Amino acid sequence: MTIDNGSAGSTVSFDPTSINAFRFTGRSIDDDGLVSLHYALDEVETFTETFAIPVSPGSVVDRAALEPLLDLLHWVAGVSYFKMAAPRDVACETGAPPPAAAEYLEALYSEGLGEFAYENRARLPHLPRPVFPRADGSAVAPPAPTDPTRVLVPIGGGKDSIVALEAVRRSGADLSLFVVNALAPMRRTAQVADLPMLEVKRGLPLDDFKRLNAGGALNGHVPITAIISCVALLTAKINGFDAVALANERSASSGNLVHDGIEVNHQFSKSLRAEDLLRAAAAEAVPDVQIFSLLRPASELAIARGFAEKLQDYHRAFTSCNRNFHTDPALRGGEAWCRNCPKCRFVFLMLAPFSAPDQLAEIFGGAMLDDDEQYEDFALLTATGGFKPFECVGEEQESLAAIELLSHDDRWRDQAVVRRLVSDALDVQGRDPDRADTFLRPADAPHVPRALADSLGRLLGWSESPTVDR
Repeated sequence: MTIDNGSAGSTVSFDPTSINAFRFTGRSIDDDGLVSLHYALDEVETFTETFAIPVSPGSVVDRAALEPLLDLLHWVAGVSYFKMAAPRDVACETGAPPPAAAEYLEALYSEGLGEFAYENRARLPHLPRPVFPRADGSAVAPPAPTDPTRVLVPIGGGKDSIVALEAVRRSGADLSLFVVNALAPMRRTAQVADLPMLEVKRGLPLDDFKRLNAGGALNGHVPITAIISCVALLTAKINGFDAVALANERSASSGNLVHDGIEVNHQFSKSLRAEDLLRAAAAEAVPDVQIFSLLRPASELAIARGFAEKLQDYHRAFTSCNRNFHTDPALRGGEAWCRNCPKCRFVFLMLAPFSAPDQLAEIFGGAMLDDDEQYEDFALLTATGGFKPFECVGEEQESLAAIELLSHDDRWRDQAVVRRLVSDALDVQGRDPDRADTFLRPADAPHVPRALADSLGRLLGWSESPTVDR
Protein backbone atom coordinates (compact mmCIF):
# COMPACT_ATOMS: atom_id res chain seq x y z
CA MET A 1 0.00 0.00 0.00
CA THR A 2 1.30 3.47 -0.91
CA ILE A 3 -0.05 6.71 0.44
CA ASP A 4 0.86 10.29 -0.41
CA ASN A 5 -0.72 12.61 2.11
CA GLY A 6 1.18 15.66 0.97
CA SER A 7 -1.54 17.57 -0.84
CA ALA A 8 -5.23 17.89 -1.56
CA GLY A 9 -4.62 15.84 -4.69
CA SER A 10 -3.07 12.95 -2.73
CA THR A 11 -3.35 9.45 -4.12
CA VAL A 12 -3.99 6.20 -2.34
CA SER A 13 -3.37 2.72 -3.59
CA PHE A 14 -4.73 -0.13 -1.52
CA ASP A 15 -4.27 -3.77 -2.49
CA PRO A 16 -6.64 -6.03 -0.50
CA THR A 17 -4.63 -9.13 -1.43
CA SER A 18 -1.60 -7.76 0.43
CA ILE A 19 -3.40 -7.94 3.78
CA ASN A 20 -2.85 -11.11 5.80
CA ALA A 21 -5.01 -10.59 8.88
CA PHE A 22 -7.83 -8.52 10.30
CA ARG A 23 -7.13 -7.63 13.93
CA PHE A 24 -9.44 -6.90 16.86
CA THR A 25 -7.05 -4.68 18.80
CA GLY A 26 -9.04 -3.15 21.65
CA ARG A 27 -12.40 -2.10 23.07
CA SER A 28 -13.62 -0.11 26.06
CA ILE A 29 -16.64 1.48 27.68
CA ASP A 30 -16.51 4.39 30.11
CA ASP A 31 -18.81 5.41 32.97
CA ASP A 32 -20.87 7.61 30.64
CA GLY A 33 -21.60 4.76 28.21
CA LEU A 34 -19.09 5.73 25.50
CA VAL A 35 -17.95 2.60 23.66
CA SER A 36 -14.74 2.64 21.63
CA LEU A 37 -13.91 -0.24 19.28
CA HIS A 38 -10.48 -0.58 17.66
CA TYR A 39 -9.44 -2.61 14.63
CA ALA A 40 -6.53 -2.99 12.23
CA LEU A 41 -5.64 -4.54 8.90
CA ASP A 42 -2.18 -5.97 9.53
CA GLU A 43 0.01 -3.04 10.63
CA VAL A 44 -1.17 -0.99 7.67
CA GLU A 45 -4.50 0.57 8.63
CA THR A 46 -6.17 1.20 11.97
CA PHE A 47 -9.80 2.12 12.63
CA THR A 48 -11.86 3.33 15.57
CA GLU A 49 -15.64 3.21 15.80
CA THR A 50 -17.64 4.66 18.67
CA PHE A 51 -21.10 4.25 20.14
CA ALA A 52 -22.44 6.70 22.71
CA ILE A 53 -24.94 4.62 24.70
CA PRO A 54 -27.60 6.62 26.56
CA VAL A 55 -27.67 5.98 30.30
CA SER A 56 -31.06 6.61 31.93
CA PRO A 57 -31.26 8.33 35.34
CA GLY A 58 -30.72 5.71 38.01
CA SER A 59 -28.87 3.34 35.66
CA VAL A 60 -25.22 2.49 36.22
CA VAL A 61 -22.58 1.40 33.71
CA ASP A 62 -21.24 -1.74 35.40
CA ARG A 63 -18.17 -2.17 33.24
CA ALA A 64 -17.20 -5.55 34.65
CA ALA A 65 -20.66 -7.01 34.02
CA LEU A 66 -20.70 -5.58 30.50
CA GLU A 67 -17.37 -7.05 29.36
CA PRO A 68 -18.84 -10.15 27.60
CA LEU A 69 -21.44 -8.06 25.78
CA LEU A 70 -18.84 -5.45 24.85
CA ASP A 71 -16.73 -8.25 23.38
CA LEU A 72 -19.66 -9.49 21.30
CA LEU A 73 -20.33 -6.02 19.89
CA HIS A 74 -16.62 -5.57 19.15
CA TRP A 75 -16.43 -8.79 17.16
CA VAL A 76 -19.71 -8.26 15.29
CA ALA A 77 -19.10 -4.61 14.35
CA GLY A 78 -15.69 -5.53 12.94
CA VAL A 79 -17.31 -6.96 9.82
CA SER A 80 -17.47 -3.43 8.34
CA TYR A 81 -13.67 -3.20 8.40
CA PHE A 82 -12.83 -6.83 7.67
CA LYS A 83 -14.62 -6.63 4.33
CA MET A 84 -12.25 -3.95 3.02
CA ALA A 85 -9.71 -6.70 2.34
CA ALA A 86 -11.49 -9.93 3.42
CA PRO A 87 -8.20 -11.53 4.50
CA ARG A 88 -7.90 -15.20 5.36
CA ASP A 89 -7.00 -14.73 9.03
CA VAL A 90 -8.49 -12.92 12.01
CA ALA A 91 -6.61 -12.11 15.21
CA CYS A 92 -8.67 -11.68 18.37
CA GLU A 93 -6.11 -9.80 20.44
CA THR A 94 -8.53 -9.01 23.27
CA GLY A 95 -9.38 -12.68 23.81
CA ALA A 96 -10.96 -15.58 21.98
CA PRO A 97 -14.76 -15.71 21.56
CA PRO A 98 -16.67 -18.35 23.52
CA PRO A 99 -18.06 -21.26 21.45
CA ALA A 100 -21.48 -19.92 20.43
CA ALA A 101 -20.08 -16.47 19.64
CA ALA A 102 -17.38 -18.00 17.45
CA GLU A 103 -19.99 -19.98 15.53
CA TYR A 104 -22.10 -16.86 15.04
CA LEU A 105 -19.10 -14.83 13.87
CA GLU A 106 -18.02 -17.44 11.35
CA ALA A 107 -21.51 -17.39 9.83
CA LEU A 108 -21.67 -13.60 9.89
CA TYR A 109 -18.26 -13.14 8.26
CA SER A 110 -19.10 -15.67 5.51
CA GLU A 111 -22.84 -16.07 4.82
CA GLY A 112 -23.45 -12.57 6.13
CA LEU A 113 -21.05 -11.32 3.45
CA GLY A 114 -22.63 -13.45 0.71
CA GLU A 115 -24.04 -10.49 -1.23
CA PHE A 116 -20.77 -8.61 -0.80
CA ALA A 117 -18.83 -11.60 -2.17
CA TYR A 118 -21.19 -12.07 -5.11
CA GLU A 119 -20.94 -8.42 -6.14
CA ASN A 120 -17.13 -8.50 -5.78
CA ARG A 121 -16.73 -11.90 -7.48
CA ALA A 122 -14.41 -10.52 -10.17
CA ARG A 123 -11.88 -9.60 -7.46
CA LEU A 124 -12.88 -12.07 -4.73
CA PRO A 125 -13.10 -15.57 -6.22
CA HIS A 126 -14.49 -17.21 -3.09
CA LEU A 127 -16.67 -16.34 -0.15
CA PRO A 128 -14.67 -15.21 2.92
CA ARG A 129 -14.48 -18.05 5.42
CA PRO A 130 -12.32 -16.88 8.34
CA VAL A 131 -11.90 -19.25 11.27
CA PHE A 132 -12.30 -17.63 14.68
CA PRO A 133 -10.46 -18.96 17.73
CA ARG A 134 -12.60 -20.47 20.47
CA ALA A 135 -12.25 -20.03 24.20
CA ASP A 136 -12.53 -23.11 26.36
CA GLY A 137 -15.99 -24.06 27.55
CA SER A 138 -19.33 -25.30 26.33
CA ALA A 139 -22.00 -23.28 24.60
CA VAL A 140 -24.80 -21.97 26.83
CA ALA A 141 -28.34 -22.76 25.67
CA PRO A 142 -30.57 -19.67 25.42
CA PRO A 143 -33.27 -19.67 28.10
CA ALA A 144 -36.85 -20.47 27.13
CA PRO A 145 -38.87 -17.35 26.25
CA THR A 146 -40.69 -15.73 29.14
CA ASP A 147 -43.12 -12.82 29.16
CA PRO A 148 -40.96 -9.70 29.60
CA THR A 149 -41.67 -6.70 31.79
CA ARG A 150 -39.54 -4.03 30.06
CA VAL A 151 -39.03 -4.25 26.29
CA LEU A 152 -36.70 -2.26 24.05
CA VAL A 153 -37.99 -2.09 20.46
CA PRO A 154 -35.54 -1.00 17.72
CA ILE A 155 -37.29 1.13 15.11
CA GLY A 156 -36.21 2.09 11.61
CA GLY A 157 -39.11 4.26 10.53
CA GLY A 158 -40.80 1.54 8.45
CA LYS A 159 -44.04 -0.39 8.82
CA ASP A 160 -42.51 -3.54 10.33
CA SER A 161 -41.05 -1.90 13.43
CA ILE A 162 -44.26 0.11 13.84
CA VAL A 163 -46.30 -3.10 13.92
CA ALA A 164 -43.81 -4.57 16.40
CA LEU A 165 -43.97 -1.62 18.78
CA GLU A 166 -47.76 -1.53 18.67
CA ALA A 167 -47.96 -5.27 19.38
CA VAL A 168 -45.70 -4.79 22.42
CA ARG A 169 -47.74 -1.79 23.58
CA ARG A 170 -50.99 -3.78 23.34
CA SER A 171 -49.50 -6.62 25.38
CA GLY A 172 -49.30 -4.32 28.40
CA ALA A 173 -45.51 -4.53 28.71
CA ASP A 174 -43.52 -1.41 29.49
CA LEU A 175 -41.59 -0.37 26.39
CA SER A 176 -39.21 2.19 24.98
CA LEU A 177 -38.04 2.71 21.44
CA PHE A 178 -34.42 2.35 20.34
CA VAL A 179 -32.53 3.93 17.44
CA VAL A 180 -28.98 4.37 16.25
CA ASN A 181 -28.36 7.84 14.81
CA ALA A 182 -32.01 8.89 14.63
CA LEU A 183 -33.18 10.19 11.26
CA ALA A 184 -36.42 11.96 10.36
CA PRO A 185 -38.55 8.80 9.77
CA MET A 186 -37.52 7.40 13.15
CA ARG A 187 -38.33 10.65 14.92
CA ARG A 188 -41.70 10.85 13.17
CA THR A 189 -42.49 7.30 14.29
CA ALA A 190 -41.55 8.08 17.89
CA GLN A 191 -43.66 11.25 17.81
CA VAL A 192 -46.75 9.41 16.58
CA ALA A 193 -46.15 6.55 19.04
CA ASP A 194 -45.67 9.05 21.89
CA LEU A 195 -43.16 6.75 23.55
CA PRO A 196 -39.71 7.38 25.07
CA MET A 197 -36.80 6.74 22.72
CA LEU A 198 -33.22 5.83 23.59
CA GLU A 199 -30.84 7.04 20.87
CA VAL A 200 -27.32 5.70 20.41
CA LYS A 201 -24.88 7.94 18.55
CA ARG A 202 -22.64 5.91 16.26
CA GLY A 203 -19.36 7.39 15.08
CA LEU A 204 -17.85 5.90 11.93
CA PRO A 205 -14.48 6.73 10.34
CA LEU A 206 -16.14 7.90 7.10
CA ASP A 207 -13.00 9.63 5.80
CA ASP A 208 -11.08 6.34 6.08
CA PHE A 209 -13.84 4.51 4.22
CA LYS A 210 -13.84 7.04 1.41
CA ARG A 211 -10.05 7.12 1.13
CA LEU A 212 -9.60 3.37 1.06
CA ASN A 213 -12.57 2.71 -1.21
CA ALA A 214 -11.18 5.23 -3.69
CA GLY A 215 -7.84 3.44 -3.52
CA GLY A 216 -9.11 -0.06 -4.25
CA ALA A 217 -10.53 -1.49 -1.01
CA LEU A 218 -13.36 -3.96 -1.38
CA ASN A 219 -16.77 -2.49 -0.68
CA GLY A 220 -20.35 -3.68 -0.42
CA HIS A 221 -23.23 -4.74 1.78
CA VAL A 222 -22.60 -5.72 5.40
CA PRO A 223 -25.03 -7.44 7.81
CA ILE A 224 -25.99 -4.22 9.58
CA THR A 225 -28.90 -5.72 11.56
CA ALA A 226 -26.41 -7.85 13.49
CA ILE A 227 -24.57 -4.73 14.61
CA ILE A 228 -27.76 -2.88 15.56
CA SER A 229 -28.95 -5.93 17.52
CA CYS A 230 -25.78 -6.09 19.59
CA VAL A 231 -25.91 -2.35 20.32
CA ALA A 232 -29.54 -2.79 21.38
CA LEU A 233 -28.56 -5.61 23.75
CA LEU A 234 -25.88 -3.45 25.33
CA THR A 235 -28.31 -0.52 25.68
CA ALA A 236 -30.95 -2.80 27.17
CA LYS A 237 -28.54 -4.24 29.72
CA ILE A 238 -27.31 -0.82 30.86
CA ASN A 239 -30.82 0.60 31.18
CA GLY A 240 -32.59 -2.29 32.90
CA PHE A 241 -34.62 -3.84 30.06
CA ASP A 242 -35.15 -7.59 30.06
CA ALA A 243 -35.99 -8.01 26.35
CA VAL A 244 -35.12 -6.67 22.90
CA ALA A 245 -37.96 -7.22 20.42
CA LEU A 246 -36.77 -7.09 16.81
CA ALA A 247 -39.09 -6.71 13.81
CA ASN A 248 -37.67 -9.31 11.38
CA GLU A 249 -40.47 -11.11 9.53
CA ARG A 250 -40.48 -14.65 8.21
CA SER A 251 -39.60 -13.89 4.58
CA ALA A 252 -36.29 -12.43 5.75
CA SER A 253 -35.09 -16.04 5.76
CA SER A 254 -35.65 -16.35 2.00
CA GLY A 255 -32.49 -15.85 -0.07
CA ASN A 256 -31.79 -14.32 -3.46
CA LEU A 257 -29.49 -16.74 -5.30
CA VAL A 258 -26.74 -19.36 -4.80
CA HIS A 259 -23.07 -18.36 -5.00
CA ASP A 260 -19.95 -20.33 -4.04
CA GLY A 261 -22.03 -23.07 -2.48
CA ILE A 262 -24.21 -20.93 -0.18
CA GLU A 263 -27.58 -19.25 -0.46
CA VAL A 264 -26.93 -15.54 -0.74
CA ASN A 265 -29.48 -13.63 1.33
CA HIS A 266 -29.43 -9.84 1.44
CA GLN A 267 -31.27 -10.14 4.75
CA PHE A 268 -29.04 -12.82 6.30
CA SER A 269 -28.68 -10.99 9.62
CA LYS A 270 -32.50 -10.77 9.81
CA SER A 271 -33.00 -14.47 9.06
CA LEU A 272 -34.11 -17.14 11.52
CA ARG A 273 -30.74 -18.86 11.15
CA ALA A 274 -28.92 -15.68 12.20
CA GLU A 275 -31.39 -15.13 15.03
CA ASP A 276 -30.76 -18.64 16.39
CA LEU A 277 -27.00 -18.05 16.30
CA LEU A 278 -27.28 -14.60 17.87
CA ARG A 279 -29.50 -15.85 20.68
CA ALA A 280 -26.94 -18.51 21.55
CA ALA A 281 -24.10 -15.96 21.50
CA ALA A 282 -26.16 -13.50 23.56
CA ALA A 283 -26.90 -16.20 26.15
CA GLU A 284 -23.15 -16.45 26.78
CA ALA A 285 -22.83 -12.69 27.21
CA VAL A 286 -26.08 -11.48 28.79
CA PRO A 287 -28.36 -14.31 29.97
CA ASP A 288 -30.84 -11.94 31.66
CA VAL A 289 -31.84 -10.06 28.46
CA GLN A 290 -33.91 -11.93 25.86
CA ILE A 291 -33.62 -11.11 22.17
CA PHE A 292 -36.08 -12.37 19.57
CA SER A 293 -37.97 -11.25 16.48
CA LEU A 294 -41.58 -10.58 17.36
CA LEU A 295 -42.66 -10.60 13.69
CA ARG A 296 -41.10 -13.96 12.80
CA PRO A 297 -44.51 -15.69 12.42
CA ALA A 298 -45.77 -12.98 10.05
CA SER A 299 -45.30 -12.47 6.33
CA GLU A 300 -44.82 -9.03 4.81
CA LEU A 301 -48.31 -9.34 3.35
CA ALA A 302 -49.87 -9.98 6.77
CA ILE A 303 -47.89 -7.11 8.31
CA ALA A 304 -48.99 -4.79 5.48
CA ARG A 305 -52.64 -5.70 6.02
CA GLY A 306 -52.44 -4.94 9.74
CA PHE A 307 -50.55 -1.72 9.13
CA ALA A 308 -52.92 -0.52 6.39
CA GLU A 309 -56.12 -1.34 8.24
CA LYS A 310 -55.31 -0.60 11.89
CA LEU A 311 -52.40 1.83 12.12
CA GLN A 312 -53.50 4.75 9.98
CA ASP A 313 -51.98 7.30 12.36
CA TYR A 314 -48.55 6.29 11.08
CA HIS A 315 -49.33 6.42 7.36
CA ARG A 316 -47.93 9.94 6.90
CA ALA A 317 -44.96 9.30 9.16
CA PHE A 318 -43.39 6.05 7.97
CA THR A 319 -40.96 5.36 5.16
CA SER A 320 -39.09 2.21 4.15
CA CYS A 321 -37.07 3.76 1.30
CA ASN A 322 -33.45 3.02 2.15
CA ARG A 323 -32.18 6.14 0.41
CA ASN A 324 -33.15 7.87 3.66
CA PHE A 325 -30.75 5.73 5.69
CA HIS A 326 -27.46 5.86 3.78
CA THR A 327 -24.41 5.94 6.07
CA ASP A 328 -23.02 8.92 4.17
CA PRO A 329 -25.37 11.90 4.77
CA ALA A 330 -24.46 13.31 1.34
CA LEU A 331 -26.04 10.29 -0.35
CA ARG A 332 -29.37 10.32 1.48
CA GLY A 333 -32.55 11.03 -0.44
CA GLY A 334 -34.47 14.21 0.16
CA GLU A 335 -37.96 12.67 0.07
CA ALA A 336 -39.68 10.02 2.13
CA TRP A 337 -40.09 7.79 -0.95
CA CYS A 338 -37.81 7.89 -3.99
CA ARG A 339 -40.31 5.70 -5.97
CA ASN A 340 -37.37 4.27 -7.91
CA CYS A 341 -35.95 1.47 -5.79
CA PRO A 342 -36.95 -2.15 -5.01
CA LYS A 343 -37.99 -1.27 -1.45
CA CYS A 344 -40.40 1.47 -2.55
CA ARG A 345 -41.93 -0.87 -5.13
CA PHE A 346 -42.25 -3.80 -2.76
CA VAL A 347 -43.86 -1.83 0.06
CA PHE A 348 -46.28 -0.21 -2.42
CA LEU A 349 -47.18 -3.67 -3.78
CA MET A 350 -47.73 -5.14 -0.29
CA LEU A 351 -49.98 -2.28 0.82
CA ALA A 352 -51.98 -2.04 -2.41
CA PRO A 353 -54.46 -4.91 -1.80
CA PHE A 354 -55.50 -3.29 1.48
CA SER A 355 -55.50 0.36 0.35
CA ALA A 356 -57.23 2.63 -2.14
CA PRO A 357 -55.15 3.74 -5.16
CA ASP A 358 -55.50 7.46 -4.41
CA GLN A 359 -54.54 6.86 -0.78
CA LEU A 360 -51.25 5.13 -1.71
CA ALA A 361 -50.50 7.67 -4.43
CA GLU A 362 -50.77 10.41 -1.82
CA ILE A 363 -48.51 8.58 0.67
CA PHE A 364 -45.82 7.69 -1.89
CA GLY A 365 -46.10 10.77 -4.07
CA GLY A 366 -47.12 8.89 -7.19
CA ALA A 367 -49.25 6.09 -8.64
CA MET A 368 -46.47 3.55 -9.00
CA LEU A 369 -48.63 0.67 -10.27
CA ASP A 370 -50.07 2.86 -13.01
CA ASP A 371 -46.65 3.89 -14.33
CA ASP A 372 -45.71 1.52 -17.15
CA GLU A 373 -42.03 2.49 -16.88
CA GLN A 374 -42.00 0.77 -13.48
CA TYR A 375 -43.09 -2.60 -14.90
CA GLU A 376 -39.74 -4.37 -15.34
CA ASP A 377 -38.59 -3.54 -11.83
CA PHE A 378 -41.88 -4.65 -10.30
CA ALA A 379 -41.56 -7.89 -12.29
CA LEU A 380 -38.20 -8.60 -10.64
CA LEU A 381 -40.00 -8.86 -7.30
CA THR A 382 -41.55 -12.05 -8.69
CA ALA A 383 -38.19 -13.18 -10.18
CA THR A 384 -39.61 -12.51 -13.64
CA GLY A 385 -36.71 -11.39 -15.84
CA GLY A 386 -34.01 -12.03 -13.22
CA PHE A 387 -33.53 -12.80 -9.52
CA LYS A 388 -35.12 -11.04 -6.56
CA PRO A 389 -33.32 -7.71 -5.93
CA PHE A 390 -30.71 -7.36 -3.22
CA GLU A 391 -32.98 -5.43 -0.90
CA CYS A 392 -35.20 -6.04 2.12
CA VAL A 393 -38.06 -7.41 0.05
CA GLY A 394 -40.20 -10.51 0.58
CA GLU A 395 -40.46 -13.82 -1.20
CA GLU A 396 -41.29 -14.01 -4.89
CA GLN A 397 -44.42 -16.02 -4.09
CA GLU A 398 -45.46 -13.28 -1.68
CA SER A 399 -45.33 -10.71 -4.48
CA LEU A 400 -47.36 -13.06 -6.68
CA ALA A 401 -49.91 -13.36 -3.86
CA ALA A 402 -50.31 -9.57 -3.79
CA ILE A 403 -50.72 -9.49 -7.57
CA GLU A 404 -53.35 -12.23 -7.35
CA LEU A 405 -55.32 -10.14 -4.85
CA LEU A 406 -55.04 -7.08 -7.10
CA SER A 407 -56.22 -9.04 -10.12
CA HIS A 408 -59.60 -9.47 -8.39
CA ASP A 409 -59.80 -5.88 -7.12
CA ASP A 410 -61.77 -3.47 -9.30
CA ARG A 411 -59.79 -0.59 -7.84
CA TRP A 412 -56.47 -1.93 -9.08
CA ARG A 413 -56.94 -4.53 -11.81
CA ASP A 414 -56.85 -2.06 -14.73
CA GLN A 415 -53.76 -0.15 -13.64
CA ALA A 416 -50.99 -0.49 -16.24
CA VAL A 417 -48.40 -2.38 -14.20
CA VAL A 418 -50.99 -4.65 -12.60
CA ARG A 419 -52.35 -5.72 -16.02
CA ARG A 420 -48.88 -6.65 -17.23
CA LEU A 421 -47.91 -8.40 -14.00
CA VAL A 422 -51.05 -10.52 -14.20
CA SER A 423 -50.33 -11.64 -17.76
CA ASP A 424 -46.52 -11.87 -17.64
CA ALA A 425 -45.92 -13.11 -14.08
CA LEU A 426 -49.07 -14.45 -12.46
CA ASP A 427 -50.51 -16.28 -15.46
CA VAL A 428 -47.09 -17.65 -16.46
CA GLN A 429 -46.12 -18.89 -12.99
CA GLY A 430 -49.63 -20.11 -12.26
CA ARG A 431 -52.61 -18.88 -10.34
CA ASP A 432 -53.27 -20.31 -6.91
CA PRO A 433 -56.45 -19.35 -5.03
CA ASP A 434 -54.82 -20.33 -1.72
CA ARG A 435 -51.57 -18.41 -2.26
CA ALA A 436 -52.59 -15.21 -0.48
CA ASP A 437 -54.24 -17.09 2.39
CA THR A 438 -51.00 -18.98 2.95
CA PHE A 439 -49.19 -15.71 3.58
CA LEU A 440 -51.95 -14.15 5.65
CA ARG A 441 -51.96 -17.02 8.18
CA PRO A 442 -49.44 -17.16 11.03
CA ALA A 443 -46.39 -19.40 10.95
CA ASP A 444 -44.63 -20.64 14.07
CA ALA A 445 -43.16 -18.05 16.41
CA PRO A 446 -39.85 -19.45 17.64
CA HIS A 447 -38.46 -17.59 20.66
CA VAL A 448 -41.43 -15.19 20.98
CA PRO A 449 -42.94 -14.92 24.48
CA ARG A 450 -46.56 -16.06 24.68
CA ALA A 451 -48.08 -12.70 25.68
CA LEU A 452 -46.39 -10.90 22.80
CA ALA A 453 -47.36 -13.58 20.27
CA ASP A 454 -50.98 -13.29 21.38
CA SER A 455 -50.86 -9.49 21.11
CA LEU A 456 -49.37 -9.68 17.62
CA GLY A 457 -52.09 -12.12 16.57
CA ARG A 458 -54.81 -9.74 17.69
CA LEU A 459 -53.21 -6.81 15.89
CA LEU A 460 -52.85 -8.76 12.63
CA GLY A 461 -56.34 -10.22 12.81
CA TRP A 462 -55.37 -13.88 13.16
CA SER A 463 -58.07 -16.20 14.44
CA GLU A 464 -55.44 -18.28 16.25
CA SER A 465 -52.19 -17.20 17.86
CA PRO A 466 -48.96 -18.61 16.44
CA THR A 467 -47.30 -21.60 18.08
CA VAL A 468 -44.46 -20.53 20.38
CA ASP A 469 -41.56 -22.32 22.03
CA ARG A 470 -42.00 -23.36 25.62
